Amino acid sequence: MRSEREMMDLIVGTARDDERIRAAVMNGSRVNPNAKRDCFQDYDIVYVVTDPASFASDPGWIDRFGERMILQMPKDDSPAASDGRSGSIVYLMQFMDGNRIDLRLVGLQQAGRIIGRDSLTRLLLDKDGIVPPLPPASDADYRVKPPTAERYAACCNEFWWVSAYVAKGLWREELPYAQAELEGPVRRMLIQMLEWLVGIETNFAVSVGKHAKYLQTYLEQSLWDRFARTYAGPDYDEIWRSLFEMGELFRTAAVRVAAHFGYEYPHGDDARVSAHLRYVRALPKDAKELYAGDSGPARAPAVGRESRRCR
Repeated sequence: MRSEREMMDLIVGTARDDERIRAAVMNGSRVNPNAKRDCFQDYDIVYVVTDPASFASDPGWIDRFGERMILQMPKDDSPAASDGRSGSIVYLMQFMDGNRIDLRLVGLQQAGRIIGRDSLTRLLLDKDGIVPPLPPASDADYRVKPPTAERYAACCNEFWWVSAYVAKGLWREELPYAQAELEGPVRRMLIQMLEWLVGIETNFAVSVGKHAKYLQTYLEQSLWDRFARTYAGPDYDEIWRSLFEMGELFRTAAVRVAAHFGYEYPHGDDARVSAHLRYVRALPKDAKELYAGDSGPARAPAVGRESRRCR
């Protein structure tokens, strides 16, 4: 595996030697002073170029970066890309030696709208002084932000609303559907609430990373242990357990977040939906209707301010 010094010499040297490339910056974890360093970190690079079309017409020019395992080139659908001059070109390159470069080429017209808008930006090369002065790279743009009352309420509403979808999918034994709803919107809302809780505990001074990959670092151990238990395999009983675990953990975190900001936690929605989930789990597979001769979830007892175990 080529060393960081070898890779940086290659990246900067390519920019210096090619007259079409006028500036280069690096983004991402390699310029983040708080990111953990390991052998999987990629090189997020932006080249400012005079003529993107000249690169697009020569696909082999990227061979100089090394032997590739695989290449991906996401399509730029922006209006600026249509003329082939001011648009951007993206090369995502995984190399056989384990290194990876995510390289974006932007035209001179785009540079001012792109360079420096990310707090994780470090200048590598500027031949013409086109890059404005940059502050020291930091993860400020990626730190957890305090929720507004509206965002908090929307998060709670989405969590409990979609939980009912999961129950429906589990009762029908529609595994892909149930897992998609559980691991999609339900988990996203749970993670969002836990991120806000981390923000409160850290004075909103940290980032939990993409897909909350640093969540374990900042979440108190007991809550992390509960979060880890929310992951389940394909067994339906395990998925039901996961759904109830997620509900309990969401309630714990959301009540604490609400107390900190003076927001109102929707205990009524929680109680009614939680009762509905328990009802659906016990519903016979040959049932023809819901709540036949039953008072329904509207009369479910209120859930207390701390977690109540769903059985």
